[in-house]
Amino acid sequence: MNLHICLIRVISVIGFAVSFLLLGVSQASERPNVVFILADDLGYGDLGCYNPESKIPTPNLDRLAQQGMRFTDAHSPCTVCTPTRYSLLTGQMAFRVPNGGRVFSGAGGPSLIAEGRLTLPELLRDQGYATACFGKWHIGLTFRDEAGQPIHNGGPDGVKQIDYSRRIEGGPIDHGFDRFFGTACCPTTDWLYAYIEGDRVPVPPTGKLDKSDLPKHAYSIDNRPGQVALDFNLEEVDLKFLEKSQQFLRTQAMTKPDQPFFLFHSAQAVHLPSFPADEFKGKTNSGPHGDFIFELDYVVGELMATLEELGIADDTLVMFSSDNGPEVPAVYHMRHDHNHDGARPWRGVKRDNFEGGHRVPLIVRWPGQVPADTTSDELTSLTDVFATVAEIVDEPLPRDAAEDSFSMLPVLLGEKPSQPIRPYLLAQGFAGQKWLAIRRGKWKYLAHQGSGGNNYATHPQLQEYQLPNTAPDAPGQLFDLENDPGETTNLALKRPDIARELQSLLDESLASGRSREIPQE
Repeated sequence: MNLHICLIRVISVIGFAVSFLLLGVSQASERPNVVFILADDLGYGDLGCYNPESKIPTPNLDRLAQQGMRFTDAHSPCTVCTPTRYSLLTGQMAFRVPNGGRVFSGAGGPSLIAEGRLTLPELLRDQGYATACFGKWHIGLTFRDEAGQPIHNGGPDGVKQIDYSRRIEGGPIDHGFDRFFGTACCPTTDWLYAYIEGDRVPVPPTGKLDKSDLPKHAYSIDNRPGQVALDFNLEEVDLKFLEKSQQFLRTQAMTKPDQPFFLFHSAQAVHLPSFPADEFKGKTNSGPHGDFIFELDYVVGELMATLEELGIADDTLVMFSSDNGPEVPAVYHMRHDHNHDGARPWRGVKRDNFEGGHRVPLIVRWPGQVPADTTSDELTSLTDVFATVAEIVDEPLPRDAAEDSFSMLPVLLGEKPSQPIRPYLLAQGFAGQKWLAIRRGKWKYLAHQGSGGNNYATHPQLQEYQLPNTAPDAPGQLFDLENDPGETTNLALKRPDIARELQSLLDESLASGRSREIPQE
């Protein structure tokens, strides 16, 4: 065989190999792995990439923002955890379902997700994805007692009634996740301190939690004396969740490298009590809560490092956000003790319908697709994750699913839509349908008086932050966020036309049961 023919064949082989590799990259970009990391009670101002005055180092999250897109007008669907988690996984605002304003604890339930309701993991599993959830569930589930009766008692007595030999119903395994390891509710707050694996509690509680050896400081509150299992270390919860997520990633890469996956990493951090693991104590100059935020940043860094180690980081869409704004005692003490404002620059905190209660960090990294080191001021909600991912995998949304979800894919790909993708945005306060807010453009209307959550007049840590209502006789509160981002001046009586328009739009959304238009057949 002459040299010329050999060279042609070599070039052909190389060309085929390059084409094959490019095809693989193209296919990977069309059906990427998806990792969603959800922090708990992390404020907009807790990260350096959002708050230049932050006193807490967050190098891994700052790096994630540099590698992707940082949204500056992103919102949690609700100002507390349970409804937000429901809305994230279903694309439907929680106030639209029975008990959609509840926050579960202990053996509380049943699941907010109704049987037959399509979830994001179910959609992806139907597309061939492996699905896994590690961490806090908190959307409700059903434990049964020895007689087989459902318990649904969120207090300490409910936990004592659980028959741990029975299957747990309504949890992640019943709503689209192949694998689950985590907790029923808030891991270090509620009455049940035990891990669930799949649909069972492998190591049941054996007695009451002894709090004498746990840290005692301004951020160690909200830790109820419930029942605890022998393998449940309250200061190691987030490292346990990290271990499980890393284990899943490595197993998936080794055993099924061609199967895309969806990993929902649902952190305990930084919900009170702030119990950072030993290796993070004193690592910042911002006390236990600062150390806890630093630990969360470490977890994100380790997850990203694992993706890099496995060679799949470039084929993975990574999203990071928080379920609502920062908690009251955390904000109060961090402001007073460390000159750090987790809600900066917004008014309000967790539970409030003011911006600080629901405007949250949202960072998206997807190499080769999402432009690096960019920001977007597109108005978006965590309900939009559903429609966005559905469009990425080219799966049309059914009429009866994701009713409040809009695809942000054009924005992620660097496009600047001529019109806002969302016609408006809804936010749910602490008490469900009684406390709703609606946003369209620069105008925000709270269809109620007060914060929609915290009582500033009576709360000893919030009284100093109470602002006068400039229109107390109006039925609601209207703010011009463009000119008044601090929500200081209620314009409901000065601009009653805008207030009426937004109230009418809210009423229309309530009556129709959706904010996304019904897709054409």
